[in-house]
Amino acid sequence: MENRAHALAAGLFVIILSMAAAAAIMWFSDQKILHDHYILVSKEGSVAGLNPESSVRFRGVPVGKVENIRFDPQNPNLILIRIAVRSHVVFPKNIYAQLSTLGITGLAFIEMNIEGKEPSDEHLSPDERIPLRPSFVKELSTSLEDLLNNSNHAIKRINSLLNEQNQTQISTILTSLVQAMRRYDSLADQLQSSIQSLPELTSDVGLMFKQTNQLFSDVNKSLVKINQQNGLVDGLTQNSQELTDTLLKLREVSTAITESSYNINRMILKLEEQPQSLLFGAPPTVPGPGENGFVPPRKIMP
Repeated sequence: MENRAHALAAGLFVIILSMAAAAAIMWFSDQKILHDHYILVSKEGSVAGLNPESSVRFRGVPVGKVENIRFDPQNPNLILIRIAVRSHVVFPKNIYAQLSTLGITGLAFIEMNIEGKEPSDEHLSPDERIPLRPSFVKELSTSLEDLLNNSNHAIKRINSLLNEQNQTQISTILTSLVQAMRRYDSLADQLQSSIQSLPELTSDVGLMFKQTNQLFSDVNKSLVKINQQNGLVDGLTQNSQELTDTLLKLREVSTAITESSYNINRMILKLEEQPQSLLFGAPPTVPGPGENGFVPPRKIMP
C-alpha cells in the first residue's frame, strides 16, 4: 500500500515538474520576440468589439495584438489604440487600419491594408500614427443610410413635382408633343413625295439647260450677223442720222407753230377787250408826256 502511494506521489511530481518546465520554456521563448509599437487613431465611429489582446493582422496574417485602448487626452474626439507588431514586419507609408469582425460573434480585430495597388517605398517608424477606418459593415450601413436619405429627398421632390398644376402642365406638354409628332409625320410624307418628284425635276432642269444652250447659240449667231459690214449696225447708224435730221426739222416747225399760237392768243385778247377794232381798226395810241395832243390828268380836289 505504501509503495503504491509513493509511486502515485512520484508520478504527480513528475507531471507537475514537466508542466512547469514547459511553461517556463514557453514564457522565455515568448520574451525573445521583439515588437514595435504603433498608434492607431480613430476619428469617427465606434470601436465596439475591440479589446486588449485582440489580434492585429496584415493582409490576413497575424502580426501582433492590441495592447490598450484609450481616448486622446488632448482631443477627446479621438480614440488611440496602441498595438504591438513583430519587429520584422515593416509597414509602408501608405498603410491604413480597418476594423473587421469575426463572423457573427461581434468580436473585432485590426486589419492592416495598403492604400492603392502598390506599397510605398518609404516605411513607417515605430510609434507613428496610423489612421483607423470604420469597418466595412459600418461603411455599408452609412452608405445605405445616405442612400435612404437621398431616396426620401428624391421622393419628396417627385411628389412636389407631380402636384395637380404640374400634372396639368405635363399633360399639355405631352399633347403638344403628340401634335408635333403628327406634324412631323405629315412633313415626312411631304418630303417623301418631294423626293420622289426629284427625278422629274432633274429631267426638267436638264431640258431647260439644253434649251438655254440653244438660245445662247442663236444669240451668238445673231451677234455675228450684226457685227458684219453693211449689216444691221450700219443700217441702224444711217437710219439714226436721218432720224436726227428729221427731228431738227420738226423742232423748227414746232417753234414756228408756238410763235403763231402766241400771236393768235394776243389777237384774241385784243378782240375781247376792243371788239369794235374789228370794224374800225385799232384805236390811236394815247400821246404821252411831251407829245402832241398830250392831256395831263386832272387833279381831284379834296
